[in-house]
Amino acid sequence: EVPAATQEAGDIEGEPKKLKYPRAIPFIISNEFCERFNYYGMRTVLVLYLTRKLDFDDDTATVLYHTFTTLVYFMCVIGAIIADSWLGKFRTILYLSIVYTIGSGCITLGAIPTWDLDARAMTIAGLLLIAFGSGGIKPCVAAFGGEQFKLPEQAKYLALFFSMFYFAVNSGSFVSTMVTPILREDVKCFDDDDCFPLAFGVPGVLMVISIIIFIIGKPLYKISAPAGNMFVKVSKCIWTAIRTRSREKSINPREHWLDYSEKRWGRQLVDETRILLNVLKLYIPLPVFWALFDQQGSRWTFQATRMDGDLGFWTIKPDQMQVINPLLILVFIPLYEVAFYPLLSLIGIRRPLQKLTLGGIFAGLAFVISTIVEIQLESTYAVIPKAGEAQLRIFNGMPCDYRIQSNIPEHADFTLKSMSMFEEKYLSVKGSASYTYTLSSTGPGPNCAVAEEQRTFVVEEEKQFSYFIRQQNSRVDLLRYEDDTEKSSKGYPVFRVLGNTATNRTVVFRDIDSSDAFDRHKNGSYVYDRVESYPSDYEIYVDGELTLTYTMRLGGVYAFIVSDIDGMATTPIIVTEPNSVNMLWLIPQYVVMTLGEVMYSITGLEFSFTQAPESMKSVLQGCWQLTVAVGNLIVVIVAEAKIFDEQKWEFVLFACLMFVDMGLFSILAWRYKQIPLKNYDEEDDANATLPIDQKDQSGLDNPVFKKSDE
Repeated sequence: EVPAATQEAGDIEGEPKKLKYPRAIPFIISNEFCERFNYYGMRTVLVLYLTRKLDFDDDTATVLYHTFTTLVYFMCVIGAIIADSWLGKFRTILYLSIVYTIGSGCITLGAIPTWDLDARAMTIAGLLLIAFGSGGIKPCVAAFGGEQFKLPEQAKYLALFFSMFYFAVNSGSFVSTMVTPILREDVKCFDDDDCFPLAFGVPGVLMVISIIIFIIGKPLYKISAPAGNMFVKVSKCIWTAIRTRSREKSINPREHWLDYSEKRWGRQLVDETRILLNVLKLYIPLPVFWALFDQQGSRWTFQATRMDGDLGFWTIKPDQMQVINPLLILVFIPLYEVAFYPLLSLIGIRRPLQKLTLGGIFAGLAFVISTIVEIQLESTYAVIPKAGEAQLRIFNGMPCDYRIQSNIPEHADFTLKSMSMFEEKYLSVKGSASYTYTLSSTGPGPNCAVAEEQRTFVVEEEKQFSYFIRQQNSRVDLLRYEDDTEKSSKGYPVFRVLGNTATNRTVVFRDIDSSDAFDRHKNGSYVYDRVESYPSDYEIYVDGELTLTYTMRLGGVYAFIVSDIDGMATTPIIVTEPNSVNMLWLIPQYVVMTLGEVMYSITGLEFSFTQAPESMKSVLQGCWQLTVAVGNLIVVIVAEAKIFDEQKWEFVLFACLMFVDMGLFSILAWRYKQIPLKNYDEEDDANATLPIDQKDQSGLDNPVFKKSDE
């Protein structure tokens, strides 16, 4: 029978008039797309900005990135309290979106080098404002959209809304993750080789557009007044129970410690809180998953900078690898329903907690894969001298070979070919050390002659020193300088020029693929400064004469010996091998992690919401967001502790932590027993000091349709 409330006056047949789809929904969906574009676009390039422009090291950038993410998810609870207890959802979204936009503006303005602002201070201030704004509106937007529907008449429309909302979240994430790295690297602005102001500015503009769209839709919204926040009520109920129990435990024993708050808050809230806490026990291990998952934007992005993104027809940028996650989510969710879950049921994995455990195991396996990739990458890393070690390199810039006899351990007598390099990466040194040597030519010619006198190599602990054999004032001489063979933090190729010429000459590197030309001449110097450049094919000109065409690749460290002793010549030497492991080898760990995310996140929330009372669903959503915050806090602690010198061991730590964590979760799941919810008559709580808000928010806050880290 159709309720009278659904009857429409003037309906001739007496049948209920079909309710139209709310016209406000397109504004809310568009607002969400723009806001997610801003959030994920900014976050995609954030760690590279922190290291490349603000000169933070990888560990500090990781700490800042995950501290920011932690604050975002802690603010979810604050935002829900503000909306439900004070401002209402509409005003909370509007006001905090403005705060959000100001934060985006701060980061963008700080990234403009010509404005001479304190970029670090502007960035930190901007991240704090974005965390407050983004986290504050996060729990409100989906619920506000749900309030536009009349239930239960429009239940199907509501399900469609959440599907569209979910699509907007992942579309915004996908598009921005693709676009912002292109804006960062392929556009040049303010005399820089990149354009971080544009990479931050475009998402910021999208945030402004999101506010405009949201305001335009106001006449169409159903705006509800604040009705009180259940999170606050639950917190007060627990606090009352703890305080009363401490006073009355000996004189008034109760069956359960929460029963001590029954007099103040009523039987129903006490029982529902007890059910809530029973479910939250299962949440204890959950943060570890998010500690692994959110490293896609930090440690895995840094890992990508040490790999080769060249596909021949297109070069993948390190931060673009993050696009795999939202893309795979859109693919995996339908596949899980039609293929993965039926296959899992064949091997006995049918219950939600089993699926959630398997999702966590997938995350651990993803870090096992990332460890294997990191081990493969180590062979391409520069060897940096540690405590008790030093490094020595000798570059021969002469057109002849030289025999070197010395007391260098394991190198008493060796020949250094013309235009080549000798290196010893592992000299045992405490403080400093000197090695004697004699140099003698192995070839004829006046240009090769050298006085066979005893000379000295001097090295220092934890440093790299190089000697350049060159001709000066008609005699062969060795020039000493402190070297640096570390790869660029940007992943770009690095090179220096070693000049063995009779006069100062102009050395120019011209990028064949563009009009860029780099003048690397420095008057009075034979050892030119280290220079970062883009991976490309270069023509090298000396005083206008083309002497070499050479390809510099990502991550390579090169030395170019320029000599005019027996004719003009330029010889390349690879000091540190370029990145040789293709970035596509990161795909397996992203695939496995996304498989785990879909199973872990959606299944976990679905289970929690079916177990909890209707009035506690919004509280559970807030607690779920807190698990993400705590997970990111774990990463901050590990990164700040700097336990390991090598990245692979940190990956091993997180993988082991995840497996142990899922073992703990399995025990909790095995011991878990659902507490049945009683039926209550209105008279049962008539004497309660405060009535309980029993509004059903399950439809409005259902996160099953929402991106897990949305």
